[in-house]
Amino acid sequence: MSAPFIGWTRSHAADASAWVGNSRSALRLIAGTPASGQSFLRAGIEIRLAPGWKTYWRYPGDSGIAARFDFARSTNVKSVEVAWPAPHAWRDDAGTSIGYKDNVLLPLRVVPQNPTQTVGLALAFDYAICERVCVPESGSTELQLSASAPEHDAALAAAEARVPKQSVVGASTGLAIRAVTRDGTWPHPRIMVDVAAPAGQSVDLFAEGPTPDWALPLPEPAGEARDGIHRFTFDIDGVPPGVDPKGATLRLTAVAGADAVEASYRLD
Repeated sequence: MSAPFIGWTRSHAADASAWVGNSRSALRLIAGTPASGQSFLRAGIEIRLAPGWKTYWRYPGDSGIAARFDFARSTNVKSVEVAWPAPHAWRDDAGTSIGYKDNVLLPLRVVPQNPTQTVGLALAFDYAICERVCVPESGSTELQLSASAPEHDAALAAAEARVPKQSVVGASTGLAIRAVTRDGTWPHPRIMVDVAAPAGQSVDLFAEGPTPDWALPLPEPAGEARDGIHRFTFDIDGVPPGVDPKGATLRLTAVAGADAVEASYRLD
């Protein structure tokens, strides 16, 4: 296998930077047409994976490795928000991981310091990929974001559509986190989550703590509750040392087919 390439590519005044990587994985930046009437520019980080390899979601699970983004060398950039399309879960001898088994495109919202001037987006990216073993990867690239970049709009729009939609516990239509209840005593109570989904669709549920150092277990299916609602349970475990989980706000993400929603739940 070829060695990882680490270094800055030249800046591309185009719709995409050059691919940076090796035979296992590679990444590039892409630009999209700016959203009408919005204060941000659309872009994305595209990760290409060789067959059999996978990479991780924002919460990688108990055996995964979280990615790290550095946009510090960008020019005329006030902020960059990374969005994450709905993931998949898989289990192996090392534990449970959450991420992507195919190529993935992470949408970006880039807010310029000065909207009248050119934005130079620069990325240094540390991430991990896995086949039978996990391998750390790094890549750096940059791209000038233009006012018109339609070539990758369809791919970027599809990735944006896969980002979980904001919802609330108790929503009553479509894919929804209908109810969350707590059973048992502190500091390790059990949480039960009821998820409604269209008939015939399988459902996955993911739970995250309020900070990256939480390591909540993957919610486990607990059969169907009333009216065909899917029930999941998980214990409040993996809390950082010295942290009281009471009052913490969890983020719950439900995925069914092409739909995904996320909602917050406070551990009262």
